[in-house]
Amino acid sequence: MPVSDLSLPVLDLGATSIDITRQLCDIESVSGDEGVIADAIMVSLEKATHLEIIRDGDTIIARTTLGRDKRVVIAGHIDTVPINNNVPTRYETIDGVDYLWGRGTVDMKAGVAVQLKLAVELVDPTVDITWIWYDHEEVSAALNGLKRVADNSPELLAGDFAILGEPSNSQVEGGCNGNLRVELRAFGLRAHSARSWIGHNAIHDLAPILTTLADYVPREVEVDGLVYREGLNAVGISGGVAGNVIPDEAMVHINYRFAPSRSGEEAIAHLAELFDGYEMTVVDLAEGARPGMDAPLAQEFLKAVGGVAKPKYGWTDVARFSALGTPAVNYGPGDPLKAHADDERVALEQITSCEQGLRAWLTGA
Repeated sequence: MPVSDLSLPVLDLGATSIDITRQLCDIESVSGDEGVIADAIMVSLEKATHLEIIRDGDTIIARTTLGRDKRVVIAGHIDTVPINNNVPTRYETIDGVDYLWGRGTVDMKAGVAVQLKLAVELVDPTVDITWIWYDHEEVSAALNGLKRVADNSPELLAGDFAILGEPSNSQVEGGCNGNLRVELRAFGLRAHSARSWIGHNAIHDLAPILTTLADYVPREVEVDGLVYREGLNAVGISGGVAGNVIPDEAMVHINYRFAPSRSGEEAIAHLAELFDGYEMTVVDLAEGARPGMDAPLAQEFLKAVGGVAKPKYGWTDVARFSALGTPAVNYGPGDPLKAHADDERVALEQITSCEQGLRAWLTGA
């Protein structure tokens, strides 16, 4: 894509990481519509001759080839959830804290901005780096750009350590919980509600499931020194035919967030035992990722950026690196509690501190 293409937004990667965040957020890139922002990133990297650039759909990969004995993969997704009157961005101050407000500021264009700035500026890092900016993270896992690269060209994801720029308040969060969704069904017999004794009410048969869920005490599990908290919840329920018909089928949709010490198969087996006697259909499964904080590079990284490693409760793409045998952590600006919120906003100080931490580690400063 030529630089002279005036139809493209212009990214000034010589600006501050805060300014670059705003530039990225003001380019709408809801999942499935990442083409413009991917094109803009490609153009912005054209003069970075120290990088080998590879494009896979709307995923951009930029690699150094300096012959270092270690390679680090640093990745971030460029898509967002749908916009809801929160673009363009604006600056605001709340209780003395300066923020950038708008869709994508937290999840996760602030992290991408830091990565892009460092990618063009660090021509002589202490490790070889593979930078990856990928599409379709906020939708079905089958569409995920990082999954596509892992399936088609896993060598491009190879490294000794990986960092995902997911929002973590610019603190290190190791690994992630696994994510399992199942549907449990109960079956009955239809009848006219005026003569209900003729039928059998499937919705009523869901009561034991709901009782089990309400009484369930989630585990807190220590994995490699970090304590992960699990969660088991009903997230949907359906059933019924009409206002005067006894329902013959009902379903509860259940979400199980399980510690990375447990495999996906073990998580399924746990629910099958817990809800024995009900028909169970697995609708989504994502393995967790052990934190890998005992890896030497992970320890060096933690020392360089400061702080104490914490567990990641939500699922992130660090699991894809873990599946390839690469220790991986989450490290990016933004409060995860503000991800996807209509008032999504990132503290400017977190953007700056994240850049400083990564720069110090990658340069050995």
